[in-house]
Amino acid sequence: MFDNKTILITGGTGSFGKRFSRRILDEYSPKKIIIFSRDEYKQFLMKQEFRDDLEKIRFLIGDVRDRKRVERAFDGVDIVIHAAALKQVPAAEYNPLEAVKTNIDGAENIINCAIDKGVEKVIALSTDKAVNPVNLYGATKLVSDKLFIAGNAYVGYKNTMFSVVRYGNVAGSRGSVIPFFKSLLEDGATELPITDFDMTRFWLTLDEAVDLVIKATEESKGGELYIHKCCSFKVTDLAEAMCPNCEKTNVGIRPGEKLHEVMITEEDSRNTYEYDDHYIIYPDLEWWKNVNVKPGGKVVESNFRYASDSNQEWLSVDDLKELLEKMDIVY
Repeated sequence: MFDNKTILITGGTGSFGKRFSRRILDEYSPKKIIIFSRDEYKQFLMKQEFRDDLEKIRFLIGDVRDRKRVERAFDGVDIVIHAAALKQVPAAEYNPLEAVKTNIDGAENIINCAIDKGVEKVIALSTDKAVNPVNLYGATKLVSDKLFIAGNAYVGYKNTMFSVVRYGNVAGSRGSVIPFFKSLLEDGATELPITDFDMTRFWLTLDEAVDLVIKATEESKGGELYIHKCCSFKVTDLAEAMCPNCEKTNVGIRPGEKLHEVMITEEDSRNTYEYDDHYIIYPDLEWWKNVNVKPGGKVVESNFRYASDSNQEWLSVDDLKELLEKMDIVY
């Protein structure tokens, strides 16, 4: 799927974009990878990291809000991975119109330019926060998801296909709980703050997130929403794994934060199929043709809910210790 293709990654200087680029360069023979983002310093740093691959990787300064720039960037592009977003919950709450411009207006620009420029496939990255959203970031990503799925109805005679990949916090990624705890411990902390002792999360590694995007790119027909099957863990168990002798302080849940990660709601279960290592939510829209349902899956039970607190697979404290030893933690 990626051999001899030109791939553009919006927001490509982030953790996902860098790992995805490395995997594509190592495992396939792309014609070119284009990193499209607005942070020139992060592009500079990524150039140093990929200095041995600069014959295959290009860097474009641009913003998904700027349709003309997106239009120019999409010339000759075969595949788009849309990872750009304004995603910090407090920042989105304080700057709501900026979040709308990036996450919603930006999605519209991606869709329109992809169709107009004849891009073959667009995979948009989503978040658990788009499921029954309780904050503005989640609400904008819900709208974005809906736009990408519906984009398949607007392609006309073109062959562009749009699909979505949804996952929660990536274990060890910048801004997540693991590097936060680790930084506290390195500064000599003897207690760890827990926002709620009942809080649970899914465990998803960066490579698993990349695997799911690769799978979606290779096999999607347009309109699917992919969710990876993950193990769950208790945040208190994570704290125990990282510092067995530390005290744990309940500091209270933050505004806009959920107690558990939810990936599939009961309402979505009517259109959800289960596969070996992932779920797919198919569109509930008039234009969707059931012939495009991927073989090998089965419809989930009525009122099925996929959430970190009701999951069947759990990580113990020992499991978490073992996983943490193998992890690259990003500050």
